[in-house]
Amino acid sequence: MATPVYTTDTSAEAQAVQLRQFWGLLPQERIRKACGMSRRGRLMAFDAIRRRYPLAAPTDVRLKYIELAYGIELADNVRRWQQGRCM
Repeated sequence: MATPVYTTDTSAEAQAVQLRQFWGLLPQERIRKACGMSRRGRLMAFDAIRRRYPLAAPTDVRLKYIELAYGIELADNVRRWQQGRCM
């Protein structure tokens, strides 16, 4: 069975080595790596939002992330919740 292509900048041979190394890790090491990749992805998204909206307050940057990652409905619910807390 062919290995699925996950990236366009990594050769199939290099990808196979990476996957073998990943699956050779202990489960807790795989979780730690996955959490680290997820965190880096979030940080990159926050950086991109800050570049696009350089004058946005930190709270607005977080809300924009919620909107992009989880949908406008959740972001609007968080906005309403925040407004209720500030009253």
